[in-house]
Amino acid sequence: MRLWRVKLTIVLGVPDGAVERASDSNGTAGEVFHVFLKLGLTAFGGPIAHLGYFRDEFVQRRSWVTESGFADLVALCQFLPGPTSSQVGFAIGLLRAGIPGALAAFAAFTLPSTILMLAFAYAADLIDGSTGYGFLSGLKIVAVAIVAQAVWGMARNLCPDRPRATIALLAILVLVLWTGAFGQAAAIALGAAVGFAWCRDDAVPAPLHHVFGVSSWVGLGCLASFLLLLAGLPWLASTSGWQELAVFDAFFRSGALVFGGGHVVLPLLEAETVGKGWVAADSFLAGYGAAQAVPGPLFTFAAYLGAVLERSPNGMAGAAIALAAVFLPGFLLLLGALPFWNVLRRRATVQAMMRGANAAVVGILGAALYDPVFASAIVDGASFALAVICFVLLVAWKAPPWLVVVVGALGGKLIATY
Repeated sequence: MRLWRVKLTIVLGVPDGAVERASDSNGTAGEVFHVFLKLGLTAFGGPIAHLGYFRDEFVQRRSWVTESGFADLVALCQFLPGPTSSQVGFAIGLLRAGIPGALAAFAAFTLPSTILMLAFAYAADLIDGSTGYGFLSGLKIVAVAIVAQAVWGMARNLCPDRPRATIALLAILVLVLWTGAFGQAAAIALGAAVGFAWCRDDAVPAPLHHVFGVSSWVGLGCLASFLLLLAGLPWLASTSGWQELAVFDAFFRSGALVFGGGHVVLPLLEAETVGKGWVAADSFLAGYGAAQAVPGPLFTFAAYLGAVLERSPNGMAGAAIALAAVFLPGFLLLLGALPFWNVLRRRATVQAMMRGANAAVVGILGAALYDPVFASAIVDGASFALAVICFVLLVAWKAPPWLVVVVGALGGKLIATY
């Protein structure tokens, strides 16, 4: 088994250079799968809440990683595009039981929400009449409240000053002039460039705590694979005419551009699916609302979208392609960054660029809050009032998202009835 393990070394912030190695772990993939399956069934609340669950489980209860080691993994995964909580889980599984442990962690944490989202995709086709319309309208309204909460929280944390607030505004203007996924990529690139110029004074190099000892050749291979797929998939999809490749490319690029949390995947996936006519706007927003009620990573929304694609591949095949594609770039970048993380995180210029990119993400999500989320879901005063109720429940009352989903669905049914 050890021959299959990637020798990930973390030099922890402890005296005398004590180290913790994946190759020295006594864990098994089965053990990792069991623990992460429990988390996949119970971890509600989005990526920030997931990290709280992880800290309780792996730092305090099981001692699989130290406090400083966990903090460093979180910092790395927040720095990279991709689903932060899933990347942290992947890294913990890698540390505990090598590559089999990493795959077990991903599969177990992702499986419950994937099954639930697929069930919703198939059940949505069976819902008809005013009852179905009301419930689906309610889920779209819940999406308004969820995204508004995400914009509110991210703006407070990522745009606390004039330069970063201005970067967010510039990102919105870019999307007004250039819609779609490439406009979003341009907004992030612009944010990083402006952050390099405007945010360097506040960027303080992070102290060195650990060293990730993944081979530089493994890291470079993963980074090269990421870049080849990002650049080559659009060409392959267009020249081959294979819809399967086009779907994989769309979801891969969406996963490759997600900075700042799971909710940011909303505008990216909307541009790649609704924008191309692959998924109806109503189905998209209803699925996004339903995704708030399930545990585990929000990225499993991609499985729902793959299942409801209006042309083949769809169903189970479409779900599998979409799910694999949206998670793959984040994991390639994680493995690619491990050998170089300590050098990069201490550079003030890199931190400044990331501040600018994160501020641009707030602008992207803010633009998505208006269109398609608000413009599609809020059609009258009653739907606006329900959206405000859901927002207040989330922000002021700190209600769990699954409860807000129930309130929104029942409220939508009530509005449709009367």
